[in-house]
Amino acid sequence: MEHPQTFTLNLPPGDFAAYIFDCDGTLADTMPTHYKAWMAALGEHGRDFPEAMFYELGGVPTARIVEILNERHGHSLPVEATVAHKESLFLEMSSQIAAIEPVVSLARQYHGHKPLAVASGGHRRIVMNTLRALGISDLFQAIVCSEDYRRGKPAPDPFLEAALRLDVAPESCLVFEDTATGIAAATAAGMQSVLVPTPHR
Repeated sequence: MEHPQTFTLNLPPGDFAAYIFDCDGTLADTMPTHYKAWMAALGEHGRDFPEAMFYELGGVPTARIVEILNERHGHSLPVEATVAHKESLFLEMSSQIAAIEPVVSLARQYHGHKPLAVASGGHRRIVMNTLRALGISDLFQAIVCSEDYRRGKPAPDPFLEAALRLDVAPESCLVFEDTATGIAAATAAGMQSVLVPTPHR
């Protein structure tokens, strides 16, 4: 088990009507597990997907990552089959997921006082599995996943959909995100945001 992540989050001043959390890298330290699943799914092509590139593409939908690997390296990896394989491997490894404690404890603190949502670029099955692995799926009134909107981050759609489901004006929401892509999406949605630091490896 890795050391728990400890850091202090600086929240912008003011009272927010609702709080919206990204999942991977924000509530859950899933990134190392996602990368392991990618390596297993890509096999010999894994060498074309170094860890730095994986982190660079944080927040990009899984299918799009397969397309990027095909475009850049001339591979013909079947997109849907590769995504399905990678996600089933990730599900098998989900017991390895650790909570990002400072963010999860904030969510627990707000639970019951303010409406909370998750807005993720992941597939619902995977996101729910992660939240359940951490025992926090019942903290959120709305869980927005890639099936629930047309344009992913950096477009504002995931966050706007979350605000809509919580019945709160976008500008009254505070977003917690760990990637530049996610922060850009929050800004595009007219929301203030907090950047969650990348966990120490």
